[in-house]
Amino acid sequence: MGTLTYEQSVKADFDDRVLAHLQVVIGSKLRRGEAFYFSWRTDQSLGDGRMSIWLNPRSSLVFKYFGSRAPRLNAAWVDALADTANSPSGLYVVPEPTGGPTSLVEDD
Repeated sequence: MGTLTYEQSVKADFDDRVLAHLQVVIGSKLRRGEAFYFSWRTDQSLGDGRMSIWLNPRSSLVFKYFGSRAPRLNAAWVDALADTANSPSGLYVVPEPTGGPTSLVEDD
């Protein structure tokens, strides 16, 4: 499990593979100077609710991974996540696409 830390106060745990895909999408939007919401479901121990944060180019973010090896990235999943990030509701985790062409990109 990796951790995304926002503004040194909000922490969210994600599988390393999910976190790597989120980092690509979030990084792309912030490099373009775009601000957007990112929402996710919180753990049952925290009330099993939902959390949303407003990300902008000045946001302080830390992506901490549990594993030492960078996961292979699925370009179709990056595209699907980017589609949500470009919607009015903002970025949220969608299931990784299966079947069909699997354009994998390595993150080294």
